[in-house]
Amino acid sequence: MAFVTPTAEQLALYLDLGEIRVDRADLLLQQAVALAETVVKPLPDQATAVVLSVAGRAYVNPQQVSYETIGPMSVQRPQGSGGLYLTKADKTALKALAGRGGAFTVDPTPATADPSPTYPVDDGYGPPLEYEPGWGWV
Repeated sequence: MAFVTPTAEQLALYLDLGEIRVDRADLLLQQAVALAETVVKPLPDQATAVVLSVAGRAYVNPQQVSYETIGPMSVQRPQGSGGLYLTKADKTALKALAGRGGAFTVDPTPATADPSPTYPVDDGYGPPLEYEPGWGWV
């Protein structure tokens, strides 16, 4: 099954909004899909959560406001919490959903490898077989 881009209604539900600007939401969702495809292409079916997260961040904080004060209330958001971007966690999730990004082992030994020595064995090499006291091996 191929990846299906989430709809504006799904983004509204994800953000818990009663109303949503459909044209703006569609644009952000399309851009989030394009951004996610820079990491993994084609996108896996389960990438909807990452796409909604990316588009949702951009929808609620388009100007990348990090500190805001209204009357007696003030809010400070983490740096880089607005705009359209992928976090390291988003990239890791996309790779994991695509079956990539984990540790693996490569065994370079061929399946037909023989454990016996491949060098020529010389029986005459090494010390002689007789030991003479005082003289050692001669």
